[in-house]
Amino acid sequence: MYNEDDYLQLSGIQHYCFCPRQWAIIEIEQQWQDNYHTTVGELMHKRVHDETVFEKRGGVITARGLRISSASLGISGQCDAVEFCESPGGITLKKYDGCWNIVPVEYKKGAPKAGHEDEVQLCAQAICLEEMYLTEIPNGFLYYGETKHRTPVAFTAELRNEVKKLCADMHCLYKKGYTPKVRKTPKCKSCSLAGLCLPELEKSHDVSKYIKSVLRGDDF
Repeated sequence: MYNEDDYLQLSGIQHYCFCPRQWAIIEIEQQWQDNYHTTVGELMHKRVHDETVFEKRGGVITARGLRISSASLGISGQCDAVEFCESPGGITLKKYDGCWNIVPVEYKKGAPKAGHEDEVQLCAQAICLEEMYLTEIPNGFLYYGETKHRTPVAFTAELRNEVKKLCADMHCLYKKGYTPKVRKTPKCKSCSLAGLCLPELEKSHDVSKYIKSVLRGDDF
């Protein structure tokens, strides 16, 4: 269990899953750089994260911008939307009669990605909600603005274990204050931090090797 003072940003797990170096530049070095994609995404989340919105339609209560945390993972943050769906086997809520199942919904501006960083982030939200409400959440949804379609996500044991490992790795790097070295991949092309990360440095020569080669008179 982690102390609240040591909690990391829940949203960071999506960055870490995408690229540990990107996460470290943001969380450890406290650097950020916007591009078109991050700006559009931020505008979408501003509309979604309206904490004054708590509405009930039929058998579904929707809470937006709900603040969540997990002592076991050591993370905290906000959910885009949490739907409480009326169900006989669910939890109870103070201001509402009946029982309710919990379904987290995460909003993304684009289309489903080749990687699974979005699924990891959503599962982390589910684990937070499970701890807070003492319940089990089997699945949630990712809503993509480009397709305007919900993609279901099952919170399997494999996905949960990955979330736990990623969080543990994040805490380890954060405690050390260590930023992973550059490792250029095709993902770099879509990264808003390319100007800060400088992935082209991967091909740079090692200084010590350069000095030794000069002393030997080798071509470098």
